Amino acid sequence: MGKLKIAIIGCGRISVVYKEAFKNLSDRIEVRFAVDKVLDRAESFAKEFEQCSFSDRIEDLLEEDLDVVHICTPHFLHKEQIIKCLDKGIHVLTEKPLAITLQDADAIIEAANSSGRKFGVIFQNRYIEGVVKAKQLIDNGEMGKVLGAWSSLTWWRPPSYYECDWKGSWEKEGGGVLIDQAIHSIDLVQHLVGSKVKWIKGQIDNRVLKSVEVEDVASAAIGFENGCIYSLFATNYYTKSSPIQIEIMCDNGIINIKGFDVTIEKDGERTTIEHNDKIESGGQGYWGIYHYYQIKEFYDNVIEDTPVKVTGYEGKKALEIVLGVYESAKESIKLEINN
Repeated sequence: MGKLKIAIIGCGRISVVYKEAFKNLSDRIEVRFAVDKVLDRAESFAKEFEQCSFSDRIEDLLEEDLDVVHICTPHFLHKEQIIKCLDKGIHVLTEKPLAITLQDADAIIEAANSSGRKFGVIFQNRYIEGVVKAKQLIDNGEMGKVLGAWSSLTWWRPPSYYECDWKGSWEKEGGGVLIDQAIHSIDLVQHLVGSKVKWIKGQIDNRVLKSVEVEDVASAAIGFENGCIYSLFATNYYTKSSPIQIEIMCDNGIINIKGFDVTIEKDGERTTIEHNDKIESGGQGYWGIYHYYQIKEFYDNVIEDTPVKVTGYEGKKALEIVLGVYESAKESIKLEINN
C-alpha cells in the first residue's frame, strides 16, 4: 500500500494539533483535502500541504479518492458527517464526543460496523505513557481490586471562548464543562477502573458563565459494578486551566495522575512516569502530544488491517456517563443503569 490519502473536516481551534501530527507522519500519509464552513480557514490549512485541495462543502470531499477522514467539527455535526464518510467507504477518526445523544452514537456504531471501515474516537490521553503502564498493572491484577477513584478538573473558559454559533448550547454542543472538557478525565477513570457503570447521582449548575445556557460546574458520585465509587468534580470558571488530577485507589496501591505525569505507589515503592515532551504538538499545552500517538496507531490499523483500540463502542462509554450525570441532575434522581 502506498501513502494513505487523508482529509480533515473542520479547520478550527483543534486543527493545529492535526496539522503538526500530519507533518510528523508524512512518511505514511498525503494530506489531500481540507473542509471548513469558513472557506478561508480551509484554504489556510490546505496551503500547509502540497496537492491539498479545499472547500466549504463536505460534498466536494466525498467526490475525492480518500482513505481516511478526520472529523474535527462541532459536536452536533458528528453523526451526519461520520456516516456520510463511512458510507463512501472511507475510514474515519473523529474527535470526541462521539455524538451528543446515545441514539446518534448507536447509529454511528451501526454504520461503522456495517461499512467494514475502520472507525475510531479520539481519547488521546489513554496514550499517556503512565496511563498505559497503570492500565497494564490493573488488568494483570498487580494493583489488586479497584476500590475508589476521583477526578478534578479546574479550568478557565472566558466568555470569548463561547463567541461562536455552537458552543454553550445544549442543542449543538450537548452540554458544557462535562461533555467538552471533563469527558477526557471521565474516560480515563472508566478506562482504568475497567467496569460497567451501575448508578449515577449528579449535580450541574451555571454559577459564573452567565453568557451560556450550559453548565459551568458539575459533580457526581458514580458507582461501578465492581464496587468502585468514583467522585467527579469539574468546573471551567476557575482563574486558570490547572493540570487535571485523577486518583485510582486499589488494594495494593494508588495511581495518581497530574497533568500528563503518572505516579504509581505499589508494595511500598513509588514510581513517577514522566511524559514524553519531545514531539511538537501545536495548540494548547494542556492538550498534550498524544493526538500524534493515537493518529499514528489509527493509520497503522488501516495499513496493516488491525483492530482499532478506541472504537465507537469505547467512545460511547464516557458519553454514557456524561449524559447520565445530566439526566440525574435534571431529574434530581439517582440514575440506575441497565447494562
